[in-house]
Amino acid sequence: MKKRTAALAALTALVLLCPPARAVSTNASCAILMDGESGRVLYEQNIHQPRLIASITKLLTALVAVEEGADLDQVVTVKGEWLGSEGSSIYLKAGEEITLRGLLYGLLLQSGNDAAMAIACHTAGSEADFVVLMNARAAELGMKNSSFANASGLNDDNHYSTAYDMALLARACLENETVADICATRSVTIGTRTFVNHNKLLHRYEGCVGMKTGFTEKAGRTLVSAATRAGQTLICVTLNDGNDWNDHCKLLDYGFETFPRQALCQKGEVFGSVAVEGSLIPTVAAVTAEEAGYPLRTGESLTMEMELDRSIRAPYEAGAVVGAVLWKKDGEIVVRVPLAAQSGAGLDLREPLSWWRRLWGAA
Repeated sequence: MKKRTAALAALTALVLLCPPARAVSTNASCAILMDGESGRVLYEQNIHQPRLIASITKLLTALVAVEEGADLDQVVTVKGEWLGSEGSSIYLKAGEEITLRGLLYGLLLQSGNDAAMAIACHTAGSEADFVVLMNARAAELGMKNSSFANASGLNDDNHYSTAYDMALLARACLENETVADICATRSVTIGTRTFVNHNKLLHRYEGCVGMKTGFTEKAGRTLVSAATRAGQTLICVTLNDGNDWNDHCKLLDYGFETFPRQALCQKGEVFGSVAVEGSLIPTVAAVTAEEAGYPLRTGESLTMEMELDRSIRAPYEAGAVVGAVLWKKDGEIVVRVPLAAQSGAGLDLREPLSWWRRLWGAA
Protein backbone atom coordinates (compact mmCIF):
# COMPACT_ATOMS: atom_id res chain seq x y z
CA MET A 1 0.00 0.00 0.00
CA LYS A 2 1.22 3.45 -0.88
CA LYS A 3 0.85 6.23 1.62
CA ARG A 4 0.06 9.88 1.15
CA THR A 5 0.90 12.55 3.69
CA ALA A 6 -1.45 15.49 3.89
CA ALA A 7 -0.44 18.55 5.89
CA LEU A 8 -3.57 20.07 7.36
CA ALA A 9 -4.21 23.55 8.64
CA ALA A 10 -2.68 24.58 11.94
CA LEU A 11 -4.70 23.31 14.86
CA THR A 12 -6.26 26.12 16.84
CA ALA A 13 -5.22 25.11 20.34
CA LEU A 14 -4.41 28.34 22.13
CA VAL A 15 -4.91 28.39 25.85
CA LEU A 16 -7.10 31.45 25.80
CA LEU A 17 -8.40 31.33 29.35
CA CYS A 18 -5.09 30.71 31.12
CA PRO A 19 -3.64 33.35 33.42
CA PRO A 20 -0.17 34.62 32.56
CA ALA A 21 2.65 32.23 33.45
CA ARG A 22 3.96 32.76 36.96
CA ALA A 23 7.32 31.99 38.47
CA VAL A 24 7.63 28.85 40.54
CA SER A 25 10.48 27.40 42.57
CA THR A 26 11.09 24.65 45.12
CA ASN A 27 13.29 23.76 48.07
CA ALA A 28 14.33 20.50 46.40
CA SER A 29 17.73 19.47 45.09
CA CYS A 30 15.90 18.02 42.07
CA ALA A 31 12.32 18.45 40.92
CA ILE A 32 10.11 17.77 37.94
CA LEU A 33 6.51 18.32 36.92
CA MET A 34 5.37 16.11 34.04
CA ASP A 35 2.12 15.76 32.15
CA GLY A 36 1.05 12.16 32.67
CA GLU A 37 -0.60 11.67 29.30
CA SER A 38 1.97 13.17 26.95
CA GLY A 39 5.12 13.05 29.08
CA ARG A 40 5.75 16.75 28.46
CA VAL A 41 8.01 18.26 31.13
CA LEU A 42 6.29 21.35 32.53
CA TYR A 43 8.86 22.26 35.18
CA GLU A 44 12.40 21.03 35.67
CA GLN A 45 15.21 21.45 38.15
CA ASN A 46 18.26 19.17 37.89
CA ILE A 47 16.00 16.45 36.53
CA HIS A 48 18.80 14.18 35.26
CA GLN A 49 21.00 14.37 38.36
CA PRO A 50 21.33 10.94 40.03
CA ARG A 51 20.56 10.91 43.74
CA LEU A 52 19.58 8.55 46.52
CA ILE A 53 15.82 8.09 46.38
CA ALA A 54 14.85 6.18 49.55
CA SER A 55 11.42 4.50 49.63
CA ILE A 56 9.99 5.89 46.41
CA THR A 57 11.94 2.88 45.11
CA LYS A 58 8.95 0.84 46.23
CA LEU A 59 6.93 2.04 43.23
CA LEU A 60 9.20 -0.08 41.05
CA THR A 61 9.06 -2.97 43.51
CA ALA A 62 5.27 -2.96 43.31
CA LEU A 63 5.16 -2.57 39.54
CA VAL A 64 7.55 -5.48 38.93
CA ALA A 65 5.71 -7.75 41.37
CA VAL A 66 2.31 -7.03 39.83
CA GLU A 67 3.57 -7.33 36.25
CA GLU A 68 5.09 -10.73 37.00
CA GLY A 69 1.51 -11.95 36.97
CA ALA A 70 1.23 -13.70 40.33
CA ASP A 71 -2.22 -14.10 41.88
CA LEU A 72 -2.49 -11.17 44.27
CA ASP A 73 -4.78 -13.18 46.53
CA GLN A 74 -2.24 -15.97 46.81
CA VAL A 75 -1.25 -16.60 50.42
CA VAL A 76 2.42 -15.99 51.14
CA THR A 77 4.05 -17.76 54.09
CA VAL A 78 6.69 -15.46 55.55
CA LYS A 79 10.11 -17.04 55.95
CA GLY A 80 12.46 -16.13 58.77
CA GLU A 81 15.31 -15.29 56.40
CA TRP A 82 13.17 -12.58 54.81
CA LEU A 83 13.02 -10.64 58.07
CA GLY A 84 15.45 -8.26 59.73
CA SER A 85 15.41 -5.37 57.25
CA GLU A 86 16.30 -2.06 58.87
CA GLY A 87 13.99 0.91 58.73
CA SER A 88 10.21 1.07 58.46
CA SER A 89 8.30 -2.16 58.97
CA ILE A 90 4.86 -3.73 59.05
CA TYR A 91 6.26 -6.19 61.62
CA LEU A 92 5.93 -9.46 59.75
CA LYS A 93 6.64 -12.64 61.68
CA ALA A 94 8.19 -15.91 60.54
CA GLY A 95 5.50 -18.40 59.58
CA GLU A 96 2.84 -15.71 59.23
CA GLU A 97 0.47 -16.01 56.30
CA ILE A 98 -0.52 -12.92 54.33
CA THR A 99 -1.69 -12.40 50.77
CA LEU A 100 0.54 -10.80 48.18
CA ARG A 101 -2.07 -8.06 47.92
CA GLY A 102 -1.72 -7.44 51.64
CA LEU A 103 2.05 -7.16 51.27
CA LEU A 104 1.60 -4.63 48.47
CA TYR A 105 -0.61 -2.47 50.68
CA GLY A 106 1.97 -2.72 53.43
CA LEU A 107 4.65 -1.76 50.92
CA LEU A 108 2.99 1.28 49.37
CA LEU A 109 0.94 2.67 52.28
CA GLN A 110 3.04 1.82 55.30
CA SER A 111 6.35 1.67 53.40
CA GLY A 112 7.35 -1.58 55.07
CA ASN A 113 10.89 -2.69 54.23
CA ASP A 114 10.02 -6.18 55.47
CA ALA A 115 7.08 -6.18 53.04
CA ALA A 116 9.48 -5.21 50.23
CA MET A 117 11.78 -8.10 51.09
CA ALA A 118 8.90 -10.57 51.31
CA ILE A 119 7.52 -9.45 47.95
CA ALA A 120 10.95 -9.67 46.31
CA CYS A 121 11.77 -13.12 47.67
CA HIS A 122 8.29 -14.50 46.99
CA THR A 123 8.31 -13.16 43.43
CA ALA A 124 11.85 -14.03 42.33
CA GLY A 125 13.23 -16.41 44.96
CA SER A 126 15.68 -13.89 46.39
CA GLU A 127 16.09 -10.14 46.63
CA ALA A 128 19.16 -10.32 44.36
CA ASP A 129 17.16 -12.00 41.61
CA PHE A 130 14.32 -9.54 42.08
CA VAL A 131 16.74 -6.63 41.69
CA VAL A 132 17.69 -8.03 38.29
CA LEU A 133 14.01 -7.77 37.31
CA MET A 134 13.86 -4.23 38.68
CA ASN A 135 16.80 -3.02 36.64
CA ALA A 136 15.49 -4.74 33.52
CA ARG A 137 12.10 -3.06 33.89
CA ALA A 138 13.72 0.30 34.57
CA ALA A 139 15.70 -0.04 31.34
CA GLU A 140 12.50 -0.84 29.42
CA LEU A 141 10.93 2.34 30.79
CA GLY A 142 13.86 4.43 29.57
CA MET A 143 15.22 5.14 33.06
CA LYS A 144 18.72 5.71 31.72
CA ASN A 145 20.24 7.27 34.83
CA SER A 146 18.97 4.80 37.40
CA SER A 147 20.36 1.77 39.20
CA PHE A 148 18.65 -0.39 41.80
CA ALA A 149 20.38 -2.52 44.42
CA ASN A 150 17.50 -3.47 46.71
CA ALA A 151 13.72 -3.61 46.82
CA SER A 152 13.14 -1.09 49.61
CA GLY A 153 15.33 1.94 48.84
CA LEU A 154 17.95 1.56 51.55
CA ASN A 155 21.08 3.63 50.96
CA ASP A 156 23.57 1.98 48.62
CA ASP A 157 26.15 3.42 46.23
CA ASN A 158 24.57 1.38 43.44
CA HIS A 159 21.03 2.49 44.24
CA TYR A 160 19.99 5.81 42.73
CA SER A 161 17.70 7.50 40.25
CA THR A 162 16.71 10.92 38.94
CA ALA A 163 13.62 13.06 39.12
CA TYR A 164 13.00 12.48 35.41
CA ASP A 165 13.42 8.71 35.63
CA MET A 166 11.10 8.50 38.61
CA ALA A 167 8.47 10.47 36.68
CA LEU A 168 8.72 7.87 33.90
CA LEU A 169 8.21 5.16 36.51
CA ALA A 170 5.22 7.02 37.94
CA ARG A 171 3.60 7.13 34.49
CA ALA A 172 3.95 3.36 34.20
CA CYS A 173 2.52 2.86 37.69
CA LEU A 174 -0.49 5.04 36.87
CA GLU A 175 -1.13 2.94 33.77
CA ASN A 176 -1.17 -0.21 35.90
CA GLU A 177 -4.63 -0.30 37.44
CA THR A 178 -3.62 -2.42 40.43
CA VAL A 179 -0.62 -0.32 41.43
CA ALA A 180 -2.50 2.93 40.81
CA ASP A 181 -5.45 1.83 42.96
CA ILE A 182 -3.21 0.83 45.88
CA CYS A 183 -1.25 4.11 45.69
CA ALA A 184 -4.52 6.05 45.89
CA THR A 185 -5.83 4.15 48.91
CA ARG A 186 -5.92 6.28 52.07
CA SER A 187 -6.23 3.39 54.53
CA VAL A 188 -7.07 -0.30 54.50
CA THR A 189 -7.39 -3.11 57.01
CA ILE A 190 -5.71 -6.39 56.09
CA GLY A 191 -6.33 -9.09 58.67
CA THR A 192 -5.37 -7.58 62.03
CA ARG A 193 -3.34 -4.74 60.48
CA THR A 194 -4.57 -1.34 59.42
CA PHE A 195 -2.33 0.48 56.97
CA VAL A 196 -2.57 4.27 56.68
CA ASN A 197 -1.09 5.95 53.63
CA HIS A 198 1.88 8.19 54.51
CA ASN A 199 1.08 10.50 51.59
CA LYS A 200 -0.56 13.55 53.20
CA LEU A 201 -1.40 15.00 49.80
CA LEU A 202 -4.26 12.51 49.52
CA HIS A 203 -5.96 14.66 52.17
CA ARG A 204 -4.41 18.03 51.44
CA TYR A 205 -4.55 18.34 47.66
CA GLU A 206 -7.71 18.18 45.57
CA GLY A 207 -7.53 15.42 42.98
CA CYS A 208 -4.43 13.71 44.42
CA VAL A 209 -4.22 10.06 43.38
CA GLY A 210 -1.03 9.04 45.24
CA MET A 211 1.84 8.02 44.95
CA LYS A 212 4.80 7.39 47.36
CA THR A 213 6.88 9.02 50.08
CA GLY A 214 10.47 8.29 51.08
CA PHE A 215 13.11 9.32 53.59
CA THR A 216 16.58 8.43 54.79
CA GLU A 217 19.04 10.81 56.41
CA LYS A 218 21.35 10.64 53.40
CA ALA A 219 18.63 10.88 50.76
CA GLY A 220 16.53 13.46 52.56
CA ARG A 221 12.80 13.60 51.93
CA THR A 222 11.73 12.20 48.56
CA LEU A 223 8.23 12.30 47.16
CA VAL A 224 6.35 11.21 44.06
CA SER A 225 2.81 12.52 43.70
CA ALA A 226 0.13 12.60 41.04
CA ALA A 227 -3.12 14.51 40.75
CA THR A 228 -5.99 14.56 38.27
CA ARG A 229 -8.24 17.49 37.41
CA ALA A 230 -10.53 18.03 34.42
CA GLY A 231 -9.25 14.91 32.70
CA GLN A 232 -5.60 15.91 33.09
CA THR A 233 -3.09 14.01 35.24
CA LEU A 234 0.13 15.63 36.42
CA ILE A 235 3.12 13.88 38.02
CA CYS A 236 5.44 15.62 40.45
CA VAL A 237 8.76 14.32 41.82
CA THR A 238 11.06 16.01 44.32
CA LEU A 239 14.34 14.67 45.70
CA ASN A 240 15.87 15.95 48.94
CA ASP A 241 13.11 18.45 49.66
CA GLY A 242 12.47 19.48 53.25
CA ASN A 243 9.26 21.26 52.26
CA ASP A 244 7.92 18.69 49.84
CA TRP A 245 4.21 18.84 50.73
CA ASN A 246 3.99 22.54 50.00
CA ASP A 247 6.28 22.33 46.98
CA HIS A 248 4.14 19.62 45.39
CA CYS A 249 0.96 21.61 45.97
CA LYS A 250 2.62 24.65 44.42
CA LEU A 251 3.97 22.77 41.41
CA LEU A 252 0.71 20.96 40.74
CA ASP A 253 -1.24 24.22 40.93
CA TYR A 254 1.25 25.78 38.54
CA GLY A 255 0.81 22.93 36.08
CA PHE A 256 -2.97 22.88 36.08
CA GLU A 257 -3.21 26.66 35.81
CA THR A 258 -0.47 27.24 33.24
CA PHE A 259 -0.62 24.10 31.07
CA PRO A 260 -4.25 22.92 30.91
CA ARG A 261 -5.00 19.92 28.72
CA GLN A 262 -6.31 20.72 25.26
CA ALA A 263 -8.42 17.98 23.69
CA LEU A 264 -7.08 16.97 20.28
CA CYS A 265 -9.38 14.11 19.30
CA GLN A 266 -11.89 11.65 20.66
CA LYS A 267 -11.73 7.92 20.09
CA GLY A 268 -13.60 7.00 16.91
CA GLU A 269 -13.39 10.47 15.37
CA VAL A 270 -13.30 10.41 11.56
CA PHE A 271 -10.12 11.72 9.90
CA GLY A 272 -10.63 11.06 6.19
CA SER A 273 -11.25 7.85 4.28
CA VAL A 274 -9.33 5.15 2.45
CA ALA A 275 -10.18 3.38 -0.80
CA VAL A 276 -11.00 -0.32 -0.46
CA GLU A 277 -9.73 -2.75 -3.10
CA GLY A 278 -11.40 -6.06 -3.89
CA SER A 279 -14.64 -5.43 -2.03
CA LEU A 280 -18.15 -4.15 -2.63
CA ILE A 281 -17.36 -1.34 -0.22
CA PRO A 282 -15.62 1.47 -2.16
CA THR A 283 -14.16 3.33 0.82
CA VAL A 284 -13.83 3.03 4.57
CA ALA A 285 -13.65 5.82 7.13
CA ALA A 286 -10.35 6.28 8.97
CA VAL A 287 -11.06 6.87 12.65
CA THR A 288 -8.85 7.62 15.64
CA ALA A 289 -7.97 4.52 17.65
CA GLU A 290 -7.83 6.47 20.92
CA GLU A 291 -8.51 9.89 22.39
CA ALA A 292 -5.66 12.33 22.86
CA GLY A 293 -4.86 15.66 24.45
CA TYR A 294 -1.84 17.84 25.09
CA PRO A 295 -0.96 20.53 27.67
CA LEU A 296 -0.50 24.01 26.23
CA ARG A 297 0.18 27.36 27.81
CA THR A 298 -1.00 30.75 26.61
CA GLY A 299 0.24 31.52 23.11
CA GLU A 300 1.27 27.96 22.25
CA SER A 301 -0.29 26.00 19.41
CA LEU A 302 0.13 22.73 17.56
CA THR A 303 0.01 21.90 13.88
CA MET A 304 -1.62 18.76 12.62
CA GLU A 305 -0.64 16.41 9.80
CA MET A 306 -2.22 13.22 8.58
CA GLU A 307 -0.61 10.11 7.14
CA LEU A 308 -3.12 7.95 5.34
CA ASP A 309 -2.83 4.83 3.21
CA ARG A 310 -4.08 5.35 -0.33
CA SER A 311 -5.96 2.06 -0.17
CA ILE A 312 -6.53 -1.08 1.85
CA ARG A 313 -7.07 -4.51 0.30
CA ALA A 314 -9.95 -6.73 1.39
CA PRO A 315 -10.43 -8.81 3.38
CA TYR A 316 -9.63 -6.92 6.57
CA GLU A 317 -11.22 -6.43 9.96
CA ALA A 318 -12.45 -3.29 11.65
CA GLY A 319 -9.58 -1.68 13.50
CA ALA A 320 -6.96 -2.40 10.86
CA VAL A 321 -4.40 0.42 10.93
CA VAL A 322 -4.64 2.68 7.88
CA GLY A 323 -2.50 5.62 8.95
CA ALA A 324 -1.92 8.11 11.73
CA VAL A 325 -2.71 11.66 12.70
CA LEU A 326 0.21 13.68 14.07
CA TRP A 327 0.38 16.84 16.11
CA LYS A 328 3.61 18.82 16.08
CA LYS A 329 5.02 21.54 18.28
CA ASP A 330 7.89 23.57 16.87
CA GLY A 331 8.31 20.97 14.14
CA GLU A 332 8.58 17.97 16.49
CA ILE A 333 5.93 15.29 16.83
CA VAL A 334 4.42 15.47 20.33
CA VAL A 335 1.30 13.34 19.81
CA ARG A 336 0.73 10.47 17.39
CA VAL A 337 -2.62 8.68 17.20
CA PRO A 338 -3.15 5.63 14.95
CA LEU A 339 -5.97 5.78 12.44
CA ALA A 340 -8.01 2.61 12.04
CA ALA A 341 -10.59 1.29 9.59
CA GLN A 342 -14.00 2.03 11.04
CA SER A 343 -15.47 -1.19 9.66
CA GLY A 344 -14.25 -4.42 8.15
CA ALA A 345 -14.76 -5.67 4.61
CA GLY A 346 -14.86 -9.05 2.89
CA LEU A 347 -13.92 -10.02 -0.65
CA ASP A 348 -16.15 -9.20 -3.59
CA LEU A 349 -17.34 -12.73 -4.38
CA ARG A 350 -18.94 -11.55 -7.63
CA GLU A 351 -15.48 -11.71 -9.16
CA PRO A 352 -14.52 -15.37 -8.60
CA LEU A 353 -11.37 -15.29 -10.74
CA SER A 354 -9.98 -12.32 -8.85
CA TRP A 355 -11.01 -13.93 -5.56
CA TRP A 356 -9.32 -17.23 -6.51
CA ARG A 357 -6.07 -15.55 -7.55
CA ARG A 358 -5.89 -13.43 -4.43
CA LEU A 359 -6.74 -16.39 -2.20
CA TRP A 360 -3.66 -18.16 -3.55
CA GLY A 361 -1.49 -15.06 -3.61
CA ALA A 362 -1.43 -14.82 -7.41
CA ALA A 363 -2.89 -11.32 -7.64
